[in-house]
Amino acid sequence: MTGRYQQRFGHEANVPKRPHGMDPKERTIGQALQGCGYRTAVIGKWHLGDEEHHYPTARGFDEFWGLREGSRTYWYEAGKGNDKPGNPKNIEHNGKPVAFEGHLTDRMGDRAVEFIEAESDKPFFVFLSFTAPHGPLQSKPEDMAALGTKDNYAGLVYGMDRNVGKVIQALKKNKQLDNTMIWFLSDNGGTVKQASNKPLGGKKGTKFEGGMRVPFVLCWKGKVQPAADYDSMISALDIYPTSVKAAGGSLEQPRPLDGVDLLPFLNGKQDGKPHEQLYWRKLECAAMRDGNWKMIRVAGLDDHLFNLTNDIAEQKDLASQNSEQLKRMQGMLKQWEADKIEPIWKEGAVWTKVRYQYHKSWFETGKAPKSK
Repeated sequence: MTGRYQQRFGHEANVPKRPHGMDPKERTIGQALQGCGYRTAVIGKWHLGDEEHHYPTARGFDEFWGLREGSRTYWYEAGKGNDKPGNPKNIEHNGKPVAFEGHLTDRMGDRAVEFIEAESDKPFFVFLSFTAPHGPLQSKPEDMAALGTKDNYAGLVYGMDRNVGKVIQALKKNKQLDNTMIWFLSDNGGTVKQASNKPLGGKKGTKFEGGMRVPFVLCWKGKVQPAADYDSMISALDIYPTSVKAAGGSLEQPRPLDGVDLLPFLNGKQDGKPHEQLYWRKLECAAMRDGNWKMIRVAGLDDHLFNLTNDIAEQKDLASQNSEQLKRMQGMLKQWEADKIEPIWKEGAVWTKVRYQYHKSWFETGKAPKSK
């Protein structure tokens, strides 16, 4: 959303109830693209603050159709609480709660198509943030039937894929497909109760690759080579600078960007790698990559070191055999943290304990802890 590590503005954990939210002083991709003459929209979950000064239409987006939280039921249930005024789980259109028919994933896809097809002389930017396949696991029966399964998680993924296809077809119908930059990615790895992250280790909410490394697709005809793999490290941080630069905007701004413009690297105009190092931190857990070296730090446990070249599942701790590399990375992480701030809000002790136990079990056994 900002092209900047969220630790620069204290936004490490999921946003709790009011008054917290993303720092209004941060410049969003919506604001940057509005400055380039674009009409902008958020469709789906926002989850970056519940108060009015955090609201999407106050943060660079002309249209908002979605919910202020990260998830809700997929069916509209009048009188069940999710249509109550002021509930951040409401579906809203620019501040006003709205009812919807059918499955929420379908309605999000429809709203994206409507925004694309609206009459306007301006180019457009849509942040389509599906709630699927986040719980509650409420798939359309037709989607499960199409897959021949009773797995609601798989049905939710299928429904999301259908609606991505719906958006692609709308771009094609309106002769915009060849002139549109499309990003597709997840915000985290699977939970593993429903999805498999193999061959990666770990799950959503952990600092293992299975919690952070996700499919990341960029499509732009004539600008990005089709069906090509790119193996160097990239990050969601790169979406902001790549998109704004492609739209003709400037990357000069008061607060420095951490993401980089990927296009020169992807089209061979710039040598080297977009990032030699990347960093992650959420409260008591942190990780960093230095090339294929990966270090994980969890409060109360020894720092662990892995080499992802031959150990993508993070099964073999190399800290004792590579003490100099570990020391180097510890120093780099400390230096990265030097100009970051402490998290403005935190999570409950229960989640701290869950993360601690999961990382401890994986470090000791190479497996997740047994469910109780």
